[in-house]
Amino acid sequence: MAQASIAAKRKKRPTRQEKAEQTYQRLMDAAAEVVGEQGYAQASIAKITDRAGIAHGTFYNYFEDRQALFDALLPHVGHQMTDHITDAIVEAGFGPDREVARFRAFCTYLVDNPGFYRILFEAEVFAPRAHAAHIDRLVDGYRRAFERSIERGDIADYDPDELETLIFALLGARAYVAMRFVAENGSGPKTPSIPDSAISAYEKLMRRGLFGKPKTSAPKR
Repeated sequence: MAQASIAAKRKKRPTRQEKAEQTYQRLMDAAAEVVGEQGYAQASIAKITDRAGIAHGTFYNYFEDRQALFDALLPHVGHQMTDHITDAIVEAGFGPDREVARFRAFCTYLVDNPGFYRILFEAEVFAPRAHAAHIDRLVDGYRRAFERSIERGDIADYDPDELETLIFALLGARAYVAMRFVAENGSGPKTPSIPDSAISAYEKLMRRGLFGKPKTSAPKR
């Protein structure tokens, strides 16, 4: 029995690869916290490794320098954000229900991760390639979703070449809601929140606008 117990404990020990992945995750989580709180300019390697609880020199086993980490940070948290939204809209239905669920999931992610706003928008200056790649990924995902909506007839009277402008309008709506309710309150003593009125306003915009049926012109006499 004792030998079996020892063998079981040995099997539970993480492998070298698993340890490396855990350390990488700790570094990224720490970087997200530090950049989200203080910005890229103040996010030193020392602050990040201290927050992660690892030796300063260990950082260089994963990144060549601070910029290399910055270039990886937004893609990392960006995938976490889109994964959260994807999981939240699995049973959301289609049409306006799905888009409102997508917006609500984005809002809940921001409330739980208020530093994401700063990571995203400062990246345009401090990690421009990562920022451009993140936006391209969001636009591509939205475009595929809207193309499916057009095929189902959920969205009418929009040409395919109009979708990009439509997508950026919705991304802009997200950005300004984040700026108003999360970025402005995120550093205060209270937990940032997004009011129900913001969700309901967006829902009305979707149901009456994007997903509303186009009016037919009156017949000429």
